[in-house]
Amino acid sequence: MSPRVELAQVRFVSAAIEPIAAFYAALFDISVPLNEHYLEMPAGTASIGFSRVGFTEDRGPHAARPAGLAAREKETILDLTTDDVDVEYPRIDALGVSWVMPPTTQPWGRRSMLFRDPDGHLINVSSPTAR
Repeated sequence: MSPRVELAQVRFVSAAIEPIAAFYAALFDISVPLNEHYLEMPAGTASIGFSRVGFTEDRGPHAARPAGLAAREKETILDLTTDDVDVEYPRIDALGVSWVMPPTTQPWGRRSMLFRDPDGHLINVSSPTAR
């Protein structure tokens, strides 16, 4: 039986993602189109992603985070993938996580949810949307 969720990506958050992304592109000896908002590059079976500070800020009434934590530069996000975010939502919610964003369809075509683990690390779980 395959896992219900799998590692898809480790994502770095920075005020300026182009320099750090350029470093990793050189490290992996690949060419990627750089931009200032979000990008990802292959790294074996998973990928490394980069997003600008602000993407991880709480949005809406479901947002919760431990006291003293705010979206910040140098934060790392663990990106996981699953077949259906909405199926996994109640199971993950029962674990008592702190929700940042409930299941939401993103403008780029994936459905995702964002929460913090007990130590405050961000975890994003996403799935493809039906076409």
